[in-house]
Amino acid sequence: MADDESLDDAWADALEEANPELSKKGKKDDSDWDALSEDNGPADTASFQELGAGEMGKGGNQNLEFLLDIPLEISVELGRASMIIDRMLQLTQGSVIELEKAAGETVEIYVNKKLLGKGEVIVVNDRFGVRITEVISQADRIKNIG
Repeated sequence: MADDESLDDAWADALEEANPELSKKGKKDDSDWDALSEDNGPADTASFQELGAGEMGKGGNQNLEFLLDIPLEISVELGRASMIIDRMLQLTQGSVIELEKAAGETVEIYVNKKLLGKGEVIVVNDRFGVRITEVISQADRIKNIG
């Protein structure tokens, strides 16, 4: 208990040192935290400028250009399958894994492992490609970010 009182005295000394005007006005009981939190006069209010709708500062375009150079990983999911470990251990070269999707069905397009939309598989110059047929809404993309 004596340690608590000496701690209160130390706080009281520190508060008095930080705010000497309080001791000139008539010292309140520093050990009473409620007395310290009482209103000592009108408080200053902060004032902020109104933000314009969609306005950007001079550096806003530079920041956007900086973001445009960030590389993204795009992946396409053709389908999925599930199997037990015993069946997986029996797979050899030439084994066929049947996917849940039917041939010609749309595939999912992911950007950085987040769903962007759907598309159809095409062949361009002997390489696979994806023609985007549907892009999910911006609101849905924002929900998928988390």
